[in-house]
Order: sequence, then C-alpha cells, then structure tokens
Amino acid sequence: MSILAVGTVAFDSIETPFGSAERVLGGSGSYITLASRYFTDDVRLVGVVGNDFPDEYRQTLLDGGVDLEGLDVNEDGKTFFWHGRYHYDMNERDTLETQLNVLEGFAPDIPASYNDSQIVCLGNLDPKVQRDVLRQVDDPGYVIADTMNFWIENTPESLRETLKLVDCLVINDSEARELADEPNLVTAADVIRDMGPETLIIKKGEHGALLFANGSVFSAPAYPLEDIQDPTGAGDAFAGGLAGHLVRAESIDHEALRRAVVYGSVMASFVVERFGPERLLELGPIDISERAQSFRDLAAIPSLVSVEKQPA
Repeated sequence: MSILAVGTVAFDSIETPFGSAERVLGGSGSYITLASRYFTDDVRLVGVVGNDFPDEYRQTLLDGGVDLEGLDVNEDGKTFFWHGRYHYDMNERDTLETQLNVLEGFAPDIPASYNDSQIVCLGNLDPKVQRDVLRQVDDPGYVIADTMNFWIENTPESLRETLKLVDCLVINDSEARELADEPNLVTAADVIRDMGPETLIIKKGEHGALLFANGSVFSAPAYPLEDIQDPTGAGDAFAGGLAGHLVRAESIDHEALRRAVVYGSVMASFVVERFGPERLLELGPIDISERAQSFRDLAAIPSLVSVEKQPA
C-alpha cells in the first residue's frame, strides 16, 4: 500500500530557549514522508519549492526513500520560509516571519503514477486545495487531514465542505474547541465527527493524544522526555507515523487505529529531540520498536482490586 503526502516543503528558522537553527528543511510534506517511510517503501510527496532549494535537501528526502516525482520546482520563485520562536512552554510560539513565496497560489498537480495512492495525507493547506487533491486521486482508501486556526476562522464553509471528504481529522485541542465552538473536548469531538470525519484525533502536546472512533475513546500518553529541543514538525510526524502503521497493518479497524496513534506519538517524540527533521534521519527499526514498547509500559494499568464496602 502507498502513502501520498501533499503539503509544504520549506525552510524553517527556529528559536527555542535551548538553541536555534537557521533554514533547516521543514514543511508538513517533509515531516509526514520522513516519518512514514519507516513503515512502507511506497511514500509519495507532492509539494512545491523554489530555485533556492538545495540539492542537499532533495537528496535527504531521496535517501529516505521518498518518491519526489510530485515535487515541483518553480524556477522563478523562492521556497516557502517560516521563522518562529518558542517559549519555555513549548506549546506556545510566536511567528516572527512568514514568506509564502512559491506556496502562494500553489495548485497541486498529482502525477498519474500517484493516482492509485491508498492513503492520502493532506497537510495543513487551504481546504479548497485539499479538495482539489482528492479530485485527482482515484478513490483513496483512507484520507487523513490536518487544518489550523487560520482556515477555521477565515474559510469555515470551505473547510466544512472538505471535512465531508475526510476519514480522519488530526488537530490539536485548541483547534478542536474552536472548530466545534465547544470548550469540552468530548462534546467537541461529537460535533466535529458529525461534520464528516468518522475518526478524530486530538493532539494535546505534552498531555498525549485522544482518539475518537467507533463510539469509543482511546487515550495515548505523551512520552516523558528530558531533552526537548524543537517541537516543529511533531504534529506532521505524528500523522506520518499514524499513516505508516495503517499501511503496514493493512487494516483500519479500531485496534489498528489505536496502535497507529501510539506509533504516531512515537515518531512525534523523536522529532522534538533535535532541531528540524534531524532525528528522523538517523532512526532504526529497533529505536522505533523500543520506544513503542516504552509507550505501552507507560500506559499499562496494573490489575485492580474490587472495592468492597467495609462494615460500619
């Protein structure tokens, strides 16, 4: 089975209380594919870069096994650039500069060889662009999508139209509350699932993730890390790990989805340990398996003892 990721390929300049990095490889498309390629050999990327995109970064993606037939190079423009600064609370950040460059007016053209993609991951793009992608793919088996506050606030009707075509929506807790206009996450999940997605995953940063599907709720913990350098791309790596496991499992039943949330959390936990996608470039199967087992151990509940009323 194949994974098609449609998203940004970018330069990121990042500042955190623990260091900084200049113009590292970034973008949702990069993180999704570099995370999912550990689970399947057929990972496809659609995005756009400018004439300043270095061969080194292209080779990084190729060496990771990412199919770049769908990566368009606009020789007349510059690559999308983002500069952000994180606070000590890594859930808070300030955007210092955004240069859309070639991303402005980006209209993805899906190569014919990608039309049979089974799982489609729609990175955080204009909802209309996300729909245009789905029109070009022949009946994908499963559609995973991301969105953000900007689209929720500025294109609500277009977003709702896209959500009708989505199987699984992956957003954070503040986005879920805003999309549903509901402070309680459990109630918000019901509202959002009524918009179209049968499955909703709400990321809660250092507090883990919630899976809402098939009338039940599953909670995955966050991995306790001593050294957190840079959370950029963690949410996209989560989506990549999620999609990757579903492809590997060749199933989208409830058990597969629960395991996929764990593997998504595993890949996200690796990303934050370094600046940019550096950590994703040096992993091995044992690293992933051992951390997945650590997640399992972390969430294990010991046998419980029945509570019996004591005589007065």
